[in-house]
Amino acid sequence: MNLALFDLDNTLLACDSDYEWGQFLVDRGVLDRHAYEAQNAAYYEQYKAGTLDIHEFLGFALRPLAEHTPEDLDRWHADFMATRIRPSISAAARSLVRRHLAAGDLCAVVTATNSFVTGPIAREFGVPHLVATEPERHAGRFTGGVAGIPCFREGKITRVEDWLAAQGRRLQDFPQSTFYSDSHNDLALLERVTRPVAVDPDPKLAAVARARGWPAVSLRFP
Repeated sequence: MNLALFDLDNTLLACDSDYEWGQFLVDRGVLDRHAYEAQNAAYYEQYKAGTLDIHEFLGFALRPLAEHTPEDLDRWHADFMATRIRPSISAAARSLVRRHLAAGDLCAVVTATNSFVTGPIAREFGVPHLVATEPERHAGRFTGGVAGIPCFREGKITRVEDWLAAQGRRLQDFPQSTFYSDSHNDLALLERVTRPVAVDPDPKLAAVARARGWPAVSLRFP
């Protein structure tokens, strides 16, 4: 059995689900446009630049989950999937995941975006495992805090290793381990697998991939 790990935002998706979720809530009138939109865009630029303070960002991004009921959040997310996410999934992305599943690989989506946003997206792809930043819950409601280590940068390695350890496995146990990502923020995990693949990479990752001879692919729409 081989291991196949998939980043989600701008890799399997032709968008960033964390950013799009915030914009979706703004467009629905759930969040104030003036107060939220500019800050959401600023954090996204910091992420792309590699300067994002993940704890500061999560304090911002998880707050809306704490301010609304699970029923409202689930209803909004169903609309979010229909209007923002499914149109951002290419046939090539679906085909890539299907090939790994058909080969019998152990597959997981590994993403910094929180599991409330990304759980339904992983299920849309048929991927049975999700390693994501976990929003804290208490008495059935989100608190706005983070449970455990954010699944970001080096934290992705820790979270993947913990997930595998819970199954009695280690990363080095697999004959081949593949990680697909678009972002230089994922270099730590890309360097740990036996087969790193750059997917529609940002300029920094593209330069590293060229220098190291890593394969590069595109999953975007024609």
